[in-house]
Amino acid sequence: MSNKESSPVINNLMEEEVLKLFSWNKSELCQWEGFWSNHSIIKAAMDLKATFKSDPNDVLLASSMKTGSTWLKAICVCIMQGNKVEEEDLLVKDNPHFHVPTIESMKFYTKALAHDLYTMPSPRLFHTHLPYRVLPDSIKNSDNCKIIYITRNPKDTLISMWHFFNYNHKRLENPSPLEEAVESFCNGVHLYGPFFEHVLEYWEESKKRPQKILFLKYENLKMDPKKELKKIALFLGKPFRNEEDLEIVLNKCSMERLKSLEVNKSESVLFGIQNSSLFRKGIIGDWKNHMTPEMEEQLDKITSLKLQGSDLQL
Repeated sequence: MSNKESSPVINNLMEEEVLKLFSWNKSELCQWEGFWSNHSIIKAAMDLKATFKSDPNDVLLASSMKTGSTWLKAICVCIMQGNKVEEEDLLVKDNPHFHVPTIESMKFYTKALAHDLYTMPSPRLFHTHLPYRVLPDSIKNSDNCKIIYITRNPKDTLISMWHFFNYNHKRLENPSPLEEAVESFCNGVHLYGPFFEHVLEYWEESKKRPQKILFLKYENLKMDPKKELKKIALFLGKPFRNEEDLEIVLNKCSMERLKSLEVNKSESVLFGIQNSSLFRKGIIGDWKNHMTPEMEEQLDKITSLKLQGSDLQL
């Protein structure tokens, strides 16, 4: 799934397909099992569902788009790696998305991974944007394979997606207006949408099986990172030995450090997508700088409607 052709023609086609994927263009989307994506992602999801066999030590990170995936990947890489000398720091060598591949998008990676999904040594750490309903049964039915899910306030999620899509398309076309993005997000017709159903599926499963699914909120990770990192490490079976070990991981994975690393300034993990575009402000409440009161009201109404009766607050 991750081997690459060296032909410039192949690479250009890959870049074009990825840029089409990361857009608000509804004509590029189709629906399968109630969620929206493009043909390549859906085919990969179908193949995974049919062939993937989980291992008891597997750890799957899951998220909707632009909810903190890159940060969570970095944190889990550091926790799983343990404290080693700086020369062996994996985050210096490659972007977190290289070390924790998104399983349905591995064909779009710019360079071959050390292992494909089926030969990756245990414990396997990988990621998906796929909704819970279409995960392979071997993942869902396993009591030992663990899932960490991260989500975010829907208004900040939307603004982050809007910036991300526009950033990667600015060389090719005019930016999509925010009004169009709000409408697509509220209708659920967007990449890996609908957002609320995506979140609620993992939320409900995490309540049924808390030992299997750890449900995180980006806001909690920002406001009390030490508490959340301890929670993640304990869930992974690698609790911090002391406060110093916790501080090391916290510093290695800080947004400021990740942004400053050369690999995240000048390289690319996905065709057509610069690593630098994966890091923007990373703050809470940036939606207030972009949304009109009417947009805010529209998002608040759909959020209240979708989450009604779920005891989940976003």
